[in-house]
Amino acid sequence: MKEILIASDHAGFKLKKTLILHFESKLQVVDLGTSSEDSVDYPDYAKKLSKEINTKKSEMGVLICGSGIGMSMVANRFPNVRAALCMDGVMAKLARQHNNANILVLGSRLISDKEAIKCLLTFLETEYESGRHKARLDKFNNIIV
Repeated sequence: MKEILIASDHAGFKLKKTLILHFESKLQVVDLGTSSEDSVDYPDYAKKLSKEINTKKSEMGVLICGSGIGMSMVANRFPNVRAALCMDGVMAKLARQHNNANILVLGSRLISDKEAIKCLLTFLETEYESGRHKARLDKFNNIIV
């Protein structure tokens, strides 16, 4: 069974629970927190999940906060992380096909439960195309500022 990590802040807690309930029979879902709607700091949870992806202990993850922006910004600070904030299935598909994204980021205040489920399903089912995208991804991975 494929494993996926999932984490959220308080704003993403309800959507995280919805995704876990929907996918728990199809995937090994590892919940890295938060455990309630009590206010927490999103960078703590983005960092926790992104460290696991960065060290390649896990291959894929989902981060959820109110807008998805903060989680994306934190996650993409890790060199082996390619976090993509997606609002629909098309974005999730392209994030995997063209960018080999390994973290799906969702904004719970901007997406319906139905669309979030569709995004995650598409993200999980779509393979990286490599080919013409590989050279671009290599450039991306070697950017040193």
